[in-house]
Amino acid sequence: MANKNLVPGAKNALDKFKMQAASEVGVNLAQGYNGDLTAKQAGSIGGQMVKKMIESYENNIKG
Repeated sequence: MANKNLVPGAKNALDKFKMQAASEVGVNLAQGYNGDLTAKQAGSIGGQMVKKMIESYENNIKG
């Protein structure tokens, strides 16, 4: 399955979010291809993104 965004136009916001998450965990992420990242680095970026999404959801349901 292709990696497609469900919301048209969300790619720029997701890229910005990914760059912010990478910065927060101390991983230098370049625009475009980042195939030189270790699995640990990539996982820490994804984990940080999930953590932020859960925090956002919890804040939204609180009111």
